[in-house]
Amino acid sequence: QVQLVESGGGLVQAGDSPRLSCADSGRPFNNYAMGWFRQAPGKEREFVAAINWSGGRSYYADSVKGRFYISRDNAKNTMSLQMNSLVPEDTAVYYCAVQYNNYWIERYGVDYWGKGTLVTVSS
Repeated sequence: QVQLVESGGGLVQAGDSPRLSCADSGRPFNNYAMGWFRQAPGKEREFVAAINWSGGRSYYADSVKGRFYISRDNAKNTMSLQMNSLVPEDTAVYYCAVQYNNYWIERYGVDYWGKGTLVTVSS
């Protein structure tokens, strides 16, 4: 059973570069794609980034491209999101997600969600 736990959120300043992590304590996740989504107050949840099963291919939303970087360490069952040059508009609850597919395919949706970690960016 997949058990996703996010960490690394909190209150940060604009321009900071925090790193979020997602750990899967349920079973090895080296067979499937993983991603990050976020939900800002009063808005719908949106895609942020995703990475394929091996870590060799990544995908980004236009709003974070060039600022955020997704990576994974299958040996440690962890995935990370390095966030750089944060702005207040990045304030949201960030969710870790799993898709039972080797490569992230948007139309397939998400098979498992983490509970989320709040990132608040102050100006």
